[in-house]
Amino acid sequence: MSQKSLAKKVVWTRRIVQAASLGLFFWLFWAARVHDGAPASPWLRVFFDLDPLVAAVTWLSSHELRTVPVLALATIIITVLLGRVFCGWICPLGVIHNAATWFRAGMRWNVRAPRDNWSPWQRAKYYVLVVLLVMALFGAHWAGVFDPIPLLFRSTATVLYPGMQYVVEDAATAVYRSDPHVGPFHVTSATEPVYRLLRDNVFMAKRQTFWGTDLIFLLFVGIVLLNLYRSRFWCRYVCPLGGLLGVCAQRPVLRIENREGCTDCGLCAMKCPAAANPDKPGDWRPAECFGCWNCVAACNRDALAFKLASPFPAPSKAKLDLSRRALLTAGAGGVGGLIMFRLSPQAKAVSYNPDLIRPPGARNERAFLQRCLKCGLCMKACPTNALQPTGLEAGLEGIWTPMLAPRVGYCEYNCNLCGQVCPTGAIQELVLEEKKKVRIGLAAFDTSRCLPYAFNRECMVCEEHCPIPKKAIYFLPTEVRLRDGTVITLKQPRVDADRCTGCGVCEYVCVFKDRAAIRVSSANETRHTGNQAILVGNPDATLPDPQSSEPASANPYG
Repeated sequence: MSQKSLAKKVVWTRRIVQAASLGLFFWLFWAARVHDGAPASPWLRVFFDLDPLVAAVTWLSSHELRTVPVLALATIIITVLLGRVFCGWICPLGVIHNAATWFRAGMRWNVRAPRDNWSPWQRAKYYVLVVLLVMALFGAHWAGVFDPIPLLFRSTATVLYPGMQYVVEDAATAVYRSDPHVGPFHVTSATEPVYRLLRDNVFMAKRQTFWGTDLIFLLFVGIVLLNLYRSRFWCRYVCPLGGLLGVCAQRPVLRIENREGCTDCGLCAMKCPAAANPDKPGDWRPAECFGCWNCVAACNRDALAFKLASPFPAPSKAKLDLSRRALLTAGAGGVGGLIMFRLSPQAKAVSYNPDLIRPPGARNERAFLQRCLKCGLCMKACPTNALQPTGLEAGLEGIWTPMLAPRVGYCEYNCNLCGQVCPTGAIQELVLEEKKKVRIGLAAFDTSRCLPYAFNRECMVCEEHCPIPKKAIYFLPTEVRLRDGTVITLKQPRVDADRCTGCGVCEYVCVFKDRAAIRVSSANETRHTGNQAILVGNPDATLPDPQSSEPASANPYG
């Protein structure tokens, strides 16, 4: 069998594996919110567990890991032996890049593509990696902003999936209401079965909505569209996971062999999505090669082949050749970014953002930010859509981390899914009875808007919906004189701060929809002994958080 024939079979095998990988990713994404009360499966985190950058940065920033990173170590071992096959065969975002590259190739029609040779700018991803590792070394976990697995999951959870559901539901509703027809044929007879199929099997949960997803959407669309300029642009120039795997792929045992018969036609270089120089004997770049076999499949003279060889001799004379000055600059950039993150009053624990309500089980803010991937898995799993990506509520360091937004949803009393699915332990996995006792905030009434206070009308909605067995909202009968002098007795609500957990259901159901008459803030949260509004009568206000491994401190960031 010729090398070209073998390579074509390998290429088709790769495509099948890539399609299966992307399908598995989306299936696990879909399953993250389809649950029947059973504990969340650890398989929901499998792509995050496969990602060695997630494990490395989490360990550097927090000095601990949720579990032994067996799958991440397996990825490293495979990369050392076979090169960056994770990028070329497994990475779900890489599959999307491949699809965009295929579309770009189709746009050329009959125009012959130029050779795509390696560029020194491809070293940029290694400098991005250094920036993120240096930041992690000093406790800032920002790799999730650029890492392809969290990036794709976050984009899918907050933009792509809700957007698809919106299009399907609203389009089907519009067709149903207008009922267009051609003669006796009604369009709804074709659209309704499709809609019901999607509704019952794909969009089974209530549509989720998220605040501040514009930047997430633009970032995702931007990195996909960059493939129209250069194939797999993000993977070549920016991806820090690609940089880490490239460092590990310096001496793979699977190597390109240049044979006699090459006519320097350049077909292999045109088909290489990584610009790894397969057309240049002795200058092939294993740190860039995705192991896709496109180059071998494109060669008409069997002048290229992948062969197994000893890892000890260098596969080519090409090296990473990273500039020491650039590495130092990247390290200084990481330190500078960290300083920028930590100069705000909130980062210094001088003040607390009342809107920054973290999910139950979240560690104190410093420890939380040292672990959070910004992946959106907890937001996807939340059954009430309460968890939203932050904008700048947590500062730039905490962008896209989860926070509770009571006007959108509330923390379900009998749910602890967010801690179960968190891939890094930023949200601790609490048993349900422990979770029910954790305070994430405190509700307070705005008496200028509350009906029994401001408008002399009875209202019991917040108290009726309070899920605490011994209600955290109670009433005091109060005599009120009306405008005409009549005196009536109204039940005016109060909040018992020792019982309120800050779940937000009272704010969610408040009859005022623009700005609720009862609102939850981050005050009194269990995870911060310094952010305590109620000290007198709160016997455990100065005790350490029973759900946290961090010691009690007046400074929650210490």
